[in-house]
Amino acid sequence: MAGGGVAPLGVKKERAAQYKGRVTPYVVFACLIAAIGGSIFGYDIGISGGVTSMDPFLQKFFPVVYHKKNSSSQNNYCKYDNQGLAAFTSSLYLAGLVASLAASPVTRNYGRKVSIVCGGISFLVGATLNAAAANLAMLLLGRIMLGVGIGFGNQAVPLYLSEMAPAHLRGGLNMMFQLATTLGIFTANMINYGTQHLHSWGWRLSLGLAAVPALLMTVGGSLLPETPNSLIEMGKMDEGRRVLEKIRGTTEVDAEFQDMMEASELANSIEHPFRNILERRNWPQLAMAIFMPAFQILGGINSILFYAPVLFQSMGFGSNASLYSSVLTGAVLCGSTLISIALVDKVGRRKLLISGGIQMILCQVIVAIILGVKFGEDKQLSKGFSIAVVLVVCLFVLAFGWSWGPLGWTVPSEIFALETRSAGQSITVAVNLFFTFAIAQAFLSLLCAFKFGIFLFFAGWIVVMTVFVYFFVPETKGVPIEEMVLLWRKHWLWKRFVPTVSFEEEDGGFAENGRALKG
Repeated sequence: MAGGGVAPLGVKKERAAQYKGRVTPYVVFACLIAAIGGSIFGYDIGISGGVTSMDPFLQKFFPVVYHKKNSSSQNNYCKYDNQGLAAFTSSLYLAGLVASLAASPVTRNYGRKVSIVCGGISFLVGATLNAAAANLAMLLLGRIMLGVGIGFGNQAVPLYLSEMAPAHLRGGLNMMFQLATTLGIFTANMINYGTQHLHSWGWRLSLGLAAVPALLMTVGGSLLPETPNSLIEMGKMDEGRRVLEKIRGTTEVDAEFQDMMEASELANSIEHPFRNILERRNWPQLAMAIFMPAFQILGGINSILFYAPVLFQSMGFGSNASLYSSVLTGAVLCGSTLISIALVDKVGRRKLLISGGIQMILCQVIVAIILGVKFGEDKQLSKGFSIAVVLVVCLFVLAFGWSWGPLGWTVPSEIFALETRSAGQSITVAVNLFFTFAIAQAFLSLLCAFKFGIFLFFAGWIVVMTVFVYFFVPETKGVPIEEMVLLWRKHWLWKRFVPTVSFEEEDGGFAENGRALKG
């Protein structure tokens, strides 16, 4: 280190037992306001599929798809196979991928709330452009601005929630983001169900109402306090302590404040977080930041949520029935998130992820069997089997909603040390949005090519991700966020990558793997 002295090592010992405080109304309010950022993400996921199944929208922007949809000779699985239509959905996520990486230095240097406000403003602009779209270029530009908003919001909001929440309730409060996401999806489905009857301009209303959560996020974000972790990282020690005392409801915050100070000392010694995160000692966290969001999407949930109306119409449901079915799946997803909030800090992350994965596998296989046996290129499902498909899809969504849905965001947001937290969250969001983009762009073509096999494709990925959790994901329940680094040293595999540190002073330094560390 320049200037000599002891090299900063971050949190030096476990102090979790010494943490004081309670859940204050102040921290609950702050988390509720911040979680609105999840609603804009959910609203877009839910609104896209409904809008792309509306005839006036297709006639204006995608006439080829409109004619294919209404052609009786068209293969049921291929009615919506159009790369332009897929680009309408997926362009947002590509823009979000780039924006999430740009958001990292903003979040680190200027604070979490600045990124939240930037995300709200971008989404507000995008919603306005989409509602007023006169041509395809204007429509896609609006989608790109929505993507920028999602990139900033998804990068900052989970971090904000993880840092504000007390350790013993971090899982539940962090899941406010996913709850807001599911409420956004459900709200979007309900709006689509109503606006489909406004034949010439219903799609404009659906897209334009995205401005409501964007406005709430912008105004609410500007009123939020900054997290104590971020304030301390920016050198505002006294203000950071004041906020910490306020959100914990006590002045006895010495242990937690000391953890933050030690984490901040190391964070401020790191000039290039993205370069630092590639170091061997950070490989466990990097693996989680890559695989958790990738698996969350490869399980197939976004395909169902994006294209639920399209998917159900392809299976022979009428327009009204398909939108009604997507409303039902949205409601199930919202309700199942409440189950996860109630259980995550009691039973832990691993049990929810593994049990949810098993249920998701069974549901995907059952849907594939029903469609493979009873549904063909030119056949329609009977009423009984149609109901069965919807019920099994709801069971799939239920399992996802209390496992991979919220925990795919919660686990990556809580495992990084302060010096790589912003960069790590950017990687998590970028990976999530990359696979969201890829699946959104490819799904309609995959459905056309694989037919019912698309559900077996996703089932295979769920097997892989369930095995991954069993062997490689440690239990983070109740572990303070600034002491998470100590968890990796206890894992059967990851301890090989994370150096063991003896924190007894040796001539002014600390021992790392038997050698003294000095400045």
